[in-house]
Amino acid sequence: MEFHLYLPQMRMTMPQIVERARNAEQAGFAGIALMDHLAPPGAPQAPLFEAMTTATWIAARTERLTIGHLVLCDMFRHPVLLAKQAVTLDHASDGRFELGIGWGSVPAELGRYGVGDMTPRVRVDRLTETLATLRLLWSGERVSYQGAHVSLQDVVALPAPTRPIPITIGGTGPRTLALVAEYADWWNIQIGRLDELEKLRPRVGSAKVSVQQLVTFLPRAASAEEREQIIAAAQRRFGAMGADGGLVAGTAAELTEHFRGLAARGVERCYAWFTDFAQPGTLAEFAEVIESLR
Repeated sequence: MEFHLYLPQMRMTMPQIVERARNAEQAGFAGIALMDHLAPPGAPQAPLFEAMTTATWIAARTERLTIGHLVLCDMFRHPVLLAKQAVTLDHASDGRFELGIGWGSVPAELGRYGVGDMTPRVRVDRLTETLATLRLLWSGERVSYQGAHVSLQDVVALPAPTRPIPITIGGTGPRTLALVAEYADWWNIQIGRLDELEKLRPRVGSAKVSVQQLVTFLPRAASAEEREQIIAAAQRRFGAMGADGGLVAGTAAELTEHFRGLAARGVERCYAWFTDFAQPGTLAEFAEVIESLR
């Protein structure tokens, strides 16, 4: 199993975000993933940096981390522009960019900001055309395409990517699973749907499995009372997101056993979202978990 740091780029300065990315790199994380919203869900007044720009800044200040998102909202960017942005970041990072993409987890913001249709059918139709467009444009060949949302007329997009850019798609709906099977290298299943992993796995083709996991790291020397206080604070902070297995708490040894169980079920990547906002000490100590499962 490999670990990517999930780091929503909110409530932090850009230097603090870069510091966490560098600390994650030193701790042995394979990558980092950002969020993509116009305002933070549940905290609309909190500061939030734009996703692709932040990814570019992190790529420029790290050496080994894979840079990506969990996930970009398809409606926010025209597919042709997204194709060009992804290739640019691929070249700038020496092939360290991955594209995580979905059809929007907070449809209400599409309406509030006037950036896209909130209708599920329209959103998944548009994502389907986006993925087809990316495949064509990334080929480096002269291509044409006509869909309801995208039109290409004898165009070529250069440069081509330095490598096939890996794609991550999350979700468990029938049409989403079909897109995963056709286009994705990684399938991110919601942690609350893990009980369906074995049933759904045959429907995603060759895509590898990833999950996002809220993590509360507990110091080895913490007393029972201190453990309870730390866990209670995390549950208050993240509320319902920690339900249905979304939040796991433990020492390095306990977390190693938890993730070893996921790996045994075929999960090959975890996006770790730390409830203390990825403090440097936490990332350094989590290196023990990463090394144990490498």
